[in-house]
Amino acid sequence: MTVDLAALVLAAGQGTRLRPLTFLHPKPLCPMGDTTMLDLALARVGTSVEPDAIAVNASHLAPQIQQYLGDRVHISYELPKALGTAGAVGKLRDWLGGRDVLIANGDVVLDPEPDLDDFVAGWDRERPRLLVVSDPDRADFDGGWRFAGVSLLPGATAARLKAEPSGLYEAVWRDADVDLVPTDCRYVDCADPSSYLAANLMLSGGESIVGAGATVEGTIERCVVWPGAKVDAGEHLVETIRARHRHGHMVTVPAPQ
Repeated sequence: MTVDLAALVLAAGQGTRLRPLTFLHPKPLCPMGDTTMLDLALARVGTSVEPDAIAVNASHLAPQIQQYLGDRVHISYELPKALGTAGAVGKLRDWLGGRDVLIANGDVVLDPEPDLDDFVAGWDRERPRLLVVSDPDRADFDGGWRFAGVSLLPGATAARLKAEPSGLYEAVWRDADVDLVPTDCRYVDCADPSSYLAANLMLSGGESIVGAGATVEGTIERCVVWPGAKVDAGEHLVETIRARHRHGHMVTVPAPQ
């Protein structure tokens, strides 16, 4: 592990396109298989960074993030609203203390998990380094490369960012000599119900996922049933997410593939 490297997992967004699921949980706390997207992201950066050098930002439904994480990592609260990917780094300037930063989106899924030790070890520590996948239809950079949710930011660059609403693409990457590192990993940005379900099915091999304490009395095909939710006898769900609201009623979200 690199001693002078910190990590930031981004978990503050409202997840508007994933509503109504993100009325129930912050997007990174939505179930992914038998875990959460946030846990996947923490494990992703945890191979390269010590636990006490990891931060998670929180804004939307921040108390849930705080309750879930406890004192496992440093939590950076962005209230009343999130600051964006660059503003999140700026708010952590004092905590970072000049360290380089490994930044991971808390709402993406990669399969298999990339080797971030190699990603860090091969870095020149001068240019922003981004993990990318080939996706000409949704490219972020020339050559058909799409950002895959993991980046490295030099400490000097991080220290210049301000704690104000701004994004890394606009504040840093767009005008910088960025170092793009391709990966063959399958990548899903869980932006909406369909992509969220697709990520779950990617990890499960296409099988429906039934969370702990969920009850399925009807039938399901290519579905995700959240912990504690119920599918009643006579119901037949296809490519659907079924969740349980805190008041007890069921929330049903179509997610066509």
